[in-house]
Amino acid sequence: MPASVGGMLIDFELIKRAQKGDSAAFNEVVLTYRKRILGTIARLIARPEDVEDVGQEVFLRLYFSLDQLRTPEVFEPWLYRLTVNAAYDYLRKQRRRQESRMADLSEQQVMLADAAAGTRIEWDDQYRKSVRDTVDALLKGVSEDDRILLTLKEVEGLSLKELEKIYRVNENALKVRLFRARQRVLKALEAGKSAVKAGSART
Repeated sequence: MPASVGGMLIDFELIKRAQKGDSAAFNEVVLTYRKRILGTIARLIARPEDVEDVGQEVFLRLYFSLDQLRTPEVFEPWLYRLTVNAAYDYLRKQRRRQESRMADLSEQQVMLADAAAGTRIEWDDQYRKSVRDTVDALLKGVSEDDRILLTLKEVEGLSLKELEKIYRVNENALKVRLFRARQRVLKALEAGKSAVKAGSART
């Protein structure tokens, strides 16, 4: 859902109608933003099979909270925040499930699972050719917070002003966050290169 050029994708009156319970207006809002929201979710959670489910959660939250929107002018940043929050919730649930599954495995099974995952990631990386896939690969080496922030800024193309509305912090704080997140990506990249060199030296 990149930043719209020349204003909102829909007019303020449509949002106001949806806020008042007009189901046709709400459906039009959903249809207008659905593709972009799903595209954003896909880049945030990196699991294509679950994108639709998270998207449904976003629009369900939208339906039940639309009356809380103070003014239609801030609809798009507000919708972004709903999307980011739903993605965070999904990622937290996935992490808890993974930790629960891993706790049930023996140490040997854990080692085998780690080795298999590492092999799969390495194999996938060899065949990634597009810029977006390269960005995604780099961002996998950092935290969820960093990955989501950098995805919104570098991939989705949001401005600092738009990010201010989503994260509710001032521009200077965002610049610091972005700088530190980019530094951590560079460190992860360097660590990956070192690991590859070390592996090559052993073979």
